[in-house]
Amino acid sequence: MPIKSKYLFVASMDVDPEKEAVFNEVYDLEHVPNLLQVPGVHAVTRIAGEAFAVAIGGAEKAISHQGPRYSAIYEIDGPQVLTSPEWAKAVEAGRWPREVRPFTRNRQHALYKVR
Repeated sequence: MPIKSKYLFVASMDVDPEKEAVFNEVYDLEHVPNLLQVPGVHAVTRIAGEAFAVAIGGAEKAISHQGPRYSAIYEIDGPQVLTSPEWAKAVEAGRWPREVRPFTRNRQHALYKVR
């Protein structure tokens, strides 16, 4: 994925297992489309962490996933996007605040400047 924006905002979280289906449905069909309408948001990529193995120093090492399972990477113009009125409205739209957010935990947010 070529990154064309100057900043990446990463929102990571876990979700209660019994709410995983609605979490993914609302994230894909409502939350991401709403946030893509915010000025300064150019792309969103959703990812899910997995365990894996890697060869290091001539040996294979098993690595378990650490941290929240789900993340979304937002390509944005800058930090001001995250405090804009349009962002504030988009994150409260649809079913996200009622049917999803209360069932998320271990939420982490990070902002990265692309070099």
